[in-house]
Amino acid sequence: MEEVNALSEDPTLWNDAEAAQKLMRERSALEDSIAGYRKLEQGLEDALTLLELGEAEGDEESVREAEAQLAEVRIAAEKRQLESLLSGEADANDAYLEVNAGAGGTEAQDWAEMLLRMYTRWAGDHGYKVQLIEESPGEEAGLKSATVQITGHNAYGWLKAEAGVHRLVRISPFDSQARRHTSFSSVWVYPVIDDAIEIEILDKDLRIDTYRASGAGGQHVNRTDSAVRITHLPTGIVVQCQNDRSQHKNRATAMNMLKARLYEHELRQREAVAAAEEAEKTDIGWGHQIRSYVLQPYQMVKDLRTGVEKGNAQGVLDGDIDDFLQASLAMRLDRGAQRHQAADAD
Repeated sequence: MEEVNALSEDPTLWNDAEAAQKLMRERSALEDSIAGYRKLEQGLEDALTLLELGEAEGDEESVREAEAQLAEVRIAAEKRQLESLLSGEADANDAYLEVNAGAGGTEAQDWAEMLLRMYTRWAGDHGYKVQLIEESPGEEAGLKSATVQITGHNAYGWLKAEAGVHRLVRISPFDSQARRHTSFSSVWVYPVIDDAIEIEILDKDLRIDTYRASGAGGQHVNRTDSAVRITHLPTGIVVQCQNDRSQHKNRATAMNMLKARLYEHELRQREAVAAAEEAEKTDIGWGHQIRSYVLQPYQMVKDLRTGVEKGNAQGVLDGDIDDFLQASLAMRLDRGAQRHQAADAD
């Protein structure tokens, strides 16, 4: 921390604005971490003091209160421990999060919009900033697709395990006979990368299309072909951007997104487990989901990889997904440790 502080006080720091901003984000993240650990330390000290006094005076109510505080400190400490293990190549980076509706028309498109709202709420609750990059509205309701950039320390590390197919079961608000429907939408998460990471992209490998932006944005976007879609032919990766009136700026943003997708693609190729997950996400439908959200005839959200369940489905849809994120991170770390042990044994 002392070294970071010294660098941040260098009068020449802002000669390179991008490097300066990166350093200041690192400094802010370190300050938050230190403050968090100090809060844990103070909470533990307060709880132990209350427990000692309660036992000395035979005050059962104080003892119960102290035990409850200790339980809260333990949960917070476990989360901090998990967060400290976010040490992957891009875990600390900002993230692009993309939602795509599966087959099913309006039902699936409404579900895609619900998912985007869930992640937006989660991001806001954790102090992350959310910027809309692209949005393709459904014909009647919801979204065919949308991409947002989530900015904040460890955004990619926390959200990367959300990539996959999400399944919703509910009584359809679009069905006049009030029948139960099952809908699917997919989520894709990849890290925002900077120029320090070099990704080679050949012009001959690209197809660049322009089109009129849809959705919010005022009259201007409906009159000009400002939106940009880039297809990387060797991999089939497609990115698109429409958040600016300038086609030039949208193209630059789309190129950055493509670099990020290609980088994430390379990261996944290095991991055998992640490669297996990639194969499981080829279809947005039955048998490929990572999580089920049931609203009728009962309420439950269950992660099919970790087994974590929550009965408050509406709370989850309002952004309460920390339990799922933490369990997924713990599972990935455990698998990583097992692979390292197996490699050492060989």
